[in-house]
Amino acid sequence: MFDLYTSATPNGYKVSMLLEELELDYTVHKIDMGKQEQKKKWFLQLNPNGRIPVIKDRENNLVVFESGAILLYLAEKFNKFIPTDRKKRIEVIQWLMFQMSGIGPMQGQANVFYRYLDKKIPIAISRYQNECRRLYEVLNTQLKNKEWLCEEYSIADIANWTWVRIYFWSGVNIEGLDNLVRWMKQMEERPACKKGIEIPKRESSKKLVNSVKNILQT
Repeated sequence: MFDLYTSATPNGYKVSMLLEELELDYTVHKIDMGKQEQKKKWFLQLNPNGRIPVIKDRENNLVVFESGAILLYLAEKFNKFIPTDRKKRIEVIQWLMFQMSGIGPMQGQANVFYRYLDKKIPIAISRYQNECRRLYEVLNTQLKNKEWLCEEYSIADIANWTWVRIYFWSGVNIEGLDNLVRWMKQMEERPACKKGIEIPKRESSKKLVNSVKNILQT
């Protein structure tokens, strides 16, 4: 049994998707970031960095934060969605880190400058949107003649999809990225993916924008 402390964000959805893929029992604790719940003393005892998601494994009373670390922990614990073969395993980890160090940070900044700031800064918007497009092109190349990012469906697909699927929110152009689009559609068809991106339910676009603006001002 697990406790999941999360919000309706790409990083949060990574974990709910994997929990659904693994068909595990878990309790959702929705964190209201607009109210800065992630900065409360009780939450900082779970994650001193004040970020979601966080899981608590009740079996061994272990708390894990950082979405990539959580994906690795769950995949390794249940020996699913990550290969045991060393070469294949490191390939999955590479593409997981590709999202963690590239797509996540770049697209997060694209969201800020394109979607959330009232004062638009064109050079910043184009900088982050162009870099996202470049990273998408890397994924598109990797997916040529391949069903998944690696040999089999894995946590690398989960991590990257939760961000790439909201390309429109970030204003990123995906025209001509046929392999990427095909892969996104495949992901959308997985029952666990459909369910995972609804846990927790996303706020309305207007409320989401206001919540993020509140976070940026603190």
